[in-house]
Amino acid sequence: MTLQVGPCDPWPTRLCCNVDETDPADVEHWTRVASTILWYLSGMRWGPCPVTVRPCRRSCLDTAPISFQAGPYASTGGWIPYIDAGGVWRNASPCGCKSSCSCGELCEIYLPGPVYDVQEVNEGGQILTPGVEYRVDAPGRLVRLGGPCWPTCQDMAAPEGDPGTLAVTYRWGLELDAAAIAAVSELTCHFLKGCASGGSCGCKTNPRVTRMNRQGVEVERQDVTLLYAEGLTGLTSVDMWLMAVNPYRQRSPSRVYSPDFKRPRVTTWPP
Repeated sequence: MTLQVGPCDPWPTRLCCNVDETDPADVEHWTRVASTILWYLSGMRWGPCPVTVRPCRRSCLDTAPISFQAGPYASTGGWIPYIDAGGVWRNASPCGCKSSCSCGELCEIYLPGPVYDVQEVNEGGQILTPGVEYRVDAPGRLVRLGGPCWPTCQDMAAPEGDPGTLAVTYRWGLELDAAAIAAVSELTCHFLKGCASGGSCGCKTNPRVTRMNRQGVEVERQDVTLLYAEGLTGLTSVDMWLMAVNPYRQRSPSRVYSPDFKRPRVTTWPP
């Protein structure tokens, strides 16, 4: 699941409908409704929303294959024999773990993304300096620059900022561009036209009416319930944006799961 259960705030809009005589509370409400619907239909990837996590760095041995961690050769120092994926015995050192492209130890923590930016890293009450003491490498790797490595564990019962704690506050999610703002604006106007007093479209429209005949004019339209089943709305700007950003109808961001991966702890209550 994602770090959010909905958009943290209503998306920004540039409404093309007249809302001068509409209650601002109604405009805010239907903007939030439109934002929530598009957030889910587009794959739950949009923000940016602030979140604070309490991560723990994985130690070198945690990243090794099973045959590397078990058996009579397990150790905490020197060289450790293990069997690689091809069945060949090799020697590895638990000290100085290296990434796939680093010649030395690379101390990093994984942050569930997309990571928009990092607002604060609080290590035991000390606020670290970005670019000097840490940086972010895609996809969501918080890399320590100089000084001691990130702690392999911390006191999760202690408040943020206490000695022996590490808290990372960052903004999660993709930035809303002009196309996203146009889409949510059109959907918001669609709701306002039907839900305002005297409205005859939007949420008051019967979605199953496909043919109407008024004053000698006959109008036939597609059954929009079929569009809803495809994750579309029948609104041009909205559906063009959804097709562009989520062509395969993903319901959530793609993730790779591992039984050995420890997800950062997020406090949800009290706020």
